[in-house]
Amino acid sequence: MEIVKIICSIILPPLGVFLQVGIGKHFWINLILTFLGYIPGIVHAIWVVAKNK
Repeated sequence: MEIVKIICSIILPPLGVFLQVGIGKHFWINLILTFLGYIPGIVHAIWVVAKNK
């Protein structure tokens, strides 16, 4: 399941974060980072998925 979350984090970063932690502060932070720049959103999403195993 972790591979699916990482793939979702690369394609659509907020979805990967949502699958890992739900709607919380990390989801909203990632949504803002994704709007500001796609790459920061990906980095944050992968970090959240890897950190919260």
